[in-house]
Amino acid sequence: MIRALKGVRHMTTTTVKQAVSELSIPVPWGEIRGKVWGPDHGRPVLCLHGWADNCGSFNTLLPLLPKDCRYVAVDLVGHGCSSHRPPGVLYAFPSYVMDIRRVIDALQWSKFSIIGHSMGGNIGGMFSAVYPEMVDALVLLDSYGFLPTDTKEMPEVLRQGLEDMIQFEKTMEGKQKRVYSHEKAVERLLAGNKSLSEESATILLERALVQVEGGVMFSRDFRINLKNIARISLEQSLEMRSRIRASVLIILADGGFGRMFPNTEEKLVSALLEAYKDGNNEVVRVPGNHHVHLNEPEVVAPFVSNFLQTKAPANSAELTGALA
Repeated sequence: MIRALKGVRHMTTTTVKQAVSELSIPVPWGEIRGKVWGPDHGRPVLCLHGWADNCGSFNTLLPLLPKDCRYVAVDLVGHGCSSHRPPGVLYAFPSYVMDIRRVIDALQWSKFSIIGHSMGGNIGGMFSAVYPEMVDALVLLDSYGFLPTDTKEMPEVLRQGLEDMIQFEKTMEGKQKRVYSHEKAVERLLAGNKSLSEESATILLERALVQVEGGVMFSRDFRINLKNIARISLEQSLEMRSRIRASVLIILADGGFGRMFPNTEEKLVSALLEAYKDGNNEVVRVPGNHHVHLNEPEVVAPFVSNFLQTKAPANSAELTGALA
């Protein structure tokens, strides 16, 4: 029996391996969609995907994790099957944090864990700092929880983001998105994201395409490609980090996000990573690329499973409502 909470809607589909529910949470501009794995009263775990991905990013990993958890993976706003932001609105990290707060309010969770990949890890890190009493464990998959920016670069970043938005609105007004065959859509996604295997690309496209006359179109909001104007410095990142009460597991891929940084950003990230090195947190490195959790989930799953079972306290008794 699935009980709807505060407008939350579910549609359950059962496969040979595992029952998965489709999730829909109303928001003022539309809906936030997602998928749910695990028992009704399991320990709640929120899963946040990376930039330009969708909740299918966790399709291969979650079946390998502890079965006593209730995993809710959402399509971030503007991604997958979730609604786009209203016209004229930029995509920025604080807005994503607000989106997650809406999701948690709808689910009526009082305490939960977060698994976040890449941008989803940064959103999870900021949420854990702003609402430290709500998060008991934070798993960062090829993410540092925050992405500090050199303060000298911030004025130019802000200007570029604002100008990009103006140009986007002028260029895209009345313009139709490109139509692809499914095969060409796979090729397009792989060309733009070298860390995906063909199988992983196919998984992500299950929630990334909409059927139209003559083929398919990408469903994501192209505004997510514009410069993120809401940046924080290393000092702000370290302050945020100090406010996180949750145990933190950072899993870094050898061929992952760390290799993308220019020298300046690499120094900032190294200082942030050093701040995680205490007895309550773990930093591990695994072979693979930025999407290793999706391409080769068996590499990542043992670390995540052990962490959830040993570092995250069982909190099901504290829940005010766990997607019952």
